[in-house]
Amino acid sequence: MGIAASDLNQHVIRPTLMYLNCQCVAAEALLLGVAACQTSLGAELDNHSGYGLYRISATHHQQLWDHYLATDPELASRVRGLASQHAFLGAPHFELTVNLRYATAIAWLLIEQRCKTLPAADDLGAQALIWQQVFAPCRQPNEFVRAWQRCIRHSATAA
Repeated sequence: MGIAASDLNQHVIRPTLMYLNCQCVAAEALLLGVAACQTSLGAELDNHSGYGLYRISATHHQQLWDHYLATDPELASRVRGLASQHAFLGAPHFELTVNLRYATAIAWLLIEQRCKTLPAADDLGAQALIWQQVFAPCRQPNEFVRAWQRCIRHSATAA
């Protein structure tokens, strides 16, 4: 069983985006959709295609630090502040699995790095294209929409 979409948004995604100075309903919706599509909101973490809630690959994680965060020391420091002090040094990619706020920050920055404008929070088709481009180039956008309907819309109607 994964995390309830409303709880994930309220306790992880929204506070992390606020910490990164990005208060945006569209970003919240997109990150919820990515988590729904990648791991069914955390219900399917045991997979070798990436780490954590958003299934971020070690390569993408490293490239984000080397090519994006390295150019913005202030932002890099803020993101590093979300990580565990000692565990991050020994196993930085594992932090994506055990630290939801850190993983959310990295997922958001992967999106921000490649996408300067976001679609509306209710434009699932456009969000799906961003998910595909950033996280899953070999998958189809309709998978995102189906995951959203299964994990998020269903969760909202069940509450």
